[in-house]
Amino acid sequence: MQANVPFDKRLKRIVRRHEKMANGAVKTVNADGLIVARPRMYRPRFPLKGLIVVLFLGFLFKGFLFAYLGEAAYADRVAALQGGTVMEQAGAWIMQPDVATTFVAQGIQTILPQ
Repeated sequence: MQANVPFDKRLKRIVRRHEKMANGAVKTVNADGLIVARPRMYRPRFPLKGLIVVLFLGFLFKGFLFAYLGEAAYADRVAALQGGTVMEQAGAWIMQPDVATTFVAQGIQTILPQ
């Protein structure tokens, strides 16, 4: 039984590496010309580009609403949301007019005729 210990360890290492390579492998060529496959490193990526696009579209939407409704009507609607449920209060917090919203609204008002 003692003689099989190194073999069992090696076998476990080979099986573990094989399972890792099921997700993909990167093949490289050594200096001696041997092609070696290594498991692909799994690095979960955060979709930063998608988050930026969503934020941009959100500010564009808020700016459009601010420009379309006007400052007073927009403030009234946000105030109405603040008196609602927890979800409506969260929406009111998100929809509060900020610097970016007013900047986008001014740009939209200059582009669109009234």
